[in-house]
Amino acid sequence: MFQNDAFRALDRQECLRLLAKVPVGRVVYTRQALPAVLPVNFSLDADASVLVCTSPGSDLVRVIDGVVIAFEADEFDAATRSGWSVVVTGRATEVTDPAEHERLLQSGPSSWMPLHDAVFVRIESEMVTGRELRGTPGTR
Repeated sequence: MFQNDAFRALDRQECLRLLAKVPVGRVVYTRQALPAVLPVNFSLDADASVLVCTSPGSDLVRVIDGVVIAFEADEFDAATRSGWSVVVTGRATEVTDPAEHERLLQSGPSSWMPLHDAVFVRIESEMVTGRELRGTPGTR
């Protein structure tokens, strides 16, 4: 098998460390039996869950209800052809506990969109995978 030193799989801790560095990722879910991708700002909770703040009427809130979805975030440098990508897969639920909701209002993610009533969605980090590409400038 061909070995490529420019590519490597990342362990869970590296993935979580990288996720904490970027503010935007993408939620991947199913809408009307079709794949849908929604860019969102997010944060990681202490238990490594991905937290998203959205509006009560968002597509995301309407379709999650405990279903398994994916979340992806990445960072790339076109000049060096390097970067990383991390995917979190797990059940997504709306945070309904009043004390937890209040805690997230203070320390959780805030939406970049103006919201009247914030709703928090938690994506459990049941499976976390990632990969890193270490390229070199100008190679094809």
